[in-house]
Amino acid sequence: MTFFIALLPPQKIQDYANQIKQYFADKYASRHAQKSPPHITLQPPFEWADTEVPRLEKCLGDFASRRESVSITLSGFAAFVPRVIYINVVRSQQLLTLHADLMVHLESYLGIVDKVGKTRPFAPHMTVAFKDLTRQNFKAAWSEFEKRELHFEFTASCLTLLLHDGRRWNVTTEFPFCLLPFDVKSSSCIFCY
Repeated sequence: MTFFIALLPPQKIQDYANQIKQYFADKYASRHAQKSPPHITLQPPFEWADTEVPRLEKCLGDFASRRESVSITLSGFAAFVPRVIYINVVRSQQLLTLHADLMVHLESYLGIVDKVGKTRPFAPHMTVAFKDLTRQNFKAAWSEFEKRELHFEFTASCLTLLLHDGRRWNVTTEFPFCLLPFDVKSSSCIFCY
């Protein structure tokens, strides 16, 4: 089974991002981004045994229950040249810390490691076109989107686990963050062993 872990925006922002994805599909023949809900990836896709899913879910639930909700700001568009266009996610210390702590937690308790992520800084983003966006269409689309304004603010209140069904990514489980500040340094994961 293939999973990834992400933050999903509220439905209103998902609807907006999905309209942008549809525009890319219609105008630039780039449909691949439509295979997942709009999201900010925290842990890229990883393989996990179906018999071990309860252990994965308990560990994520434990981690999330010891975290505060995260304020997220989306501002404009950006790109990874020459194939990816995305809604820019502002790199806040709160988001960077959540990502770093989750990476340590997953590696320590479950042996899940993002090898590529260890070689470069975390670049939070919400993809609207990639993979099947040709270089030529990238140039045309980027000239249209690079100065386009966009601004949303929301609070991410849970981690989301997504599962690939062979065709697309689907939400399987959400793990709510606690609402009160919590000292994660004094916590331990009691469910992950």
